[in-house]
Amino acid sequence: MTSPSAVRNPFGALAGATRRPYLTAAVFAVTLACGIAQLAHPPLYDAMRRDAARIDAGEWYRLVTGMFFQDGWAFGLTSNLVWLAVFGTLAERVFGRARWLVLYFGCGLFGQVMSYLWLNPVGAGNSMCVAGLVGALAAVVMVASRRYGVVLPVQFRVIAFAVPVLAVVDTVAHDNHGLPALLGLALGFLLLPAPVKVAQE
Repeated sequence: MTSPSAVRNPFGALAGATRRPYLTAAVFAVTLACGIAQLAHPPLYDAMRRDAARIDAGEWYRLVTGMFFQDGWAFGLTSNLVWLAVFGTLAERVFGRARWLVLYFGCGLFGQVMSYLWLNPVGAGNSMCVAGLVGALAAVVMVASRRYGVVLPVQFRVIAFAVPVLAVVDTVAHDNHGLPALLGLALGFLLLPAPVKVAQE
């Protein structure tokens, strides 16, 4: 049976009670600042985006800066920041800050490299970073019952098992979010947090 507390706060039993999402807030602030700077000075986007021709010419920094600027401009900035706030907070509370850094920037950089080499040579955005967090959270949901003794609502379990399927479909469709999500799923299993010990009343 799904407990009432799991319905109200599905990830609460998997997260540290005092763990605050400071890292998510910091990355949110930096990404927001970059987005505002891009909107205020549009040529900045061309200087910072992922661009295969420029990377081939030696501008490797674009694989990193491409994670902070947005090819969707104002709409892309807004939507990506919302997803970062939601999934970043959940992932930081569940995995902790060190694992969060590995998941967010590891998957993001992997997505940037694969986009540069194959999928989408020109662009920018932090959505591939967030896709990695989604994959990692899916891994936690998949093992929540066995590893943590937490039975999450069925819709969470359905979504979790749909993530790898949708990621493969996304990659076949030549979009660049599927591969970071699959890497996040794999890393999520490798970096699973230890079960939280709850004090008995």
